[in-house]
Amino acid sequence: MSTFNVPTKNEVSQKNQEIFNQLEKGLGFVPNLYATMAYSENALSNFLNFSNSKTSFSVKEKEVINLAVSQVNQCEYCLAAHTAIGKMNGFSDSEIIELRQGKASFDSKLESLAKLSKNIAENRGATEAVIVNSFFNAGYTKENLVDAITLVGEITITNYLHKTTEVPVDFPQAEALV
Repeated sequence: MSTFNVPTKNEVSQKNQEIFNQLEKGLGFVPNLYATMAYSENALSNFLNFSNSKTSFSVKEKEVINLAVSQVNQCEYCLAAHTAIGKMNGFSDSEIIELRQGKASFDSKLESLAKLSKNIAENRGATEAVIVNSFFNAGYTKENLVDAITLVGEITITNYLHKTTEVPVDFPQAEALV
C-alpha cells in the first residue's frame, strides 16, 4: 500500500485552507485525519457539516457511540481522539474503557446506548431485537434510534479512513483493552 502523507495547508485547495484556518482557531490544530480528508475538494467540508449537524443526543451520548463503534472497528486513531474527547466531556478512564466494551455499568440509560451502538456496528445494522427493545425501555425514542444509526455511520467514516490511510495518530494513545 502506498503511504499517505498528511497534507499541509499549502498542499490543499484554497477552500480547504480556509477550513484548516477555522480548525486551528477552534481546536488549536488540524487533526491529521481531517487534514487527510482535505485531499478531496469536498470531503472535509461535507464531513464537518455532517458531524456538526443537530442530533437528539447530548455530546456525552455521542461519545458513547463514538467509543463503542471505534472499538468494534479497532480504529486506533478514533479511539485515541474520542478517549480525549470523552475525558473532556466528563467520563473517567474506567468509564471510557467500559464504553469501548459496549457497556456502562455506571449509567443504565447509557448502557443501553452503548450496547445498541456496539451491536449495530458488529452486525452491520442487523441489530438484535432484544437490544433495540432494551434501548426503548431505557427511555430512548425512535428519533434517537435513527440518530444513533446516523452517528454510527459518521464515526465509521473516520474509522475506515484511518484504517485505510494509517496516517499518524496525533492524540494521546488510548489504553489497550485486556
